[in-house]
Amino acid sequence: MTEARLASERTYSPYSHFPVGAALLAGNGEIFTGANIENASYGLTICAERVALGNCFTAGRHDIIAIAVYTPSMPVAPCGACRQFIIEFGKDIIVVFREGNEVVQKTIGELLPYSFSF
Repeated sequence: MTEARLASERTYSPYSHFPVGAALLAGNGEIFTGANIENASYGLTICAERVALGNCFTAGRHDIIAIAVYTPSMPVAPCGACRQFIIEFGKDIIVVFREGNEVVQKTIGELLPYSFSF
């Protein structure tokens, strides 16, 4: 969660002013971070979770253990699109996020029990 908080300080969010950071833990202990990157064409905005996943994959890692999501303004869990994106890589990936003053850990399978797949 500390790495996700630090990543939230490096967002590009001039439109929503809603910074989000993510930190992903790979099987070998490496941590890959991401921050949301907004665009004037809102549909082109990229969530922090997907940036972290992209950073992990481009580094050659495919064994994802957990991903933490942080925003300073309010507790937040991954959005629906990010849930679907994360579950593509395993239903047992642990997702860590704040709910109120609590830090919650759920598997992505618990957060998205009816995911889309072929």
